[in-house]
Amino acid sequence: MASNGLVRTRHDSLIAGVCSGLARRFGLSPFIVRLLFVVSCVLPGPQFVIYIALWIVMPKEA
Repeated sequence: MASNGLVRTRHDSLIAGVCSGLARRFGLSPFIVRLLFVVSCVLPGPQFVIYIALWIVMPKEA
């Protein structure tokens, strides 16, 4: 398991494991990262595009 790398997690994922993987990489709670993502969706910007891009680019945890 690459705990220092940026990978999508399997055990703590809700949709694709992107928020959980980001949380693990930066030492945050997955709940906080998910909450920040949902709150950021209120603001204009490419949040969903970035999420989908990370879903494609981030490797899945082995």
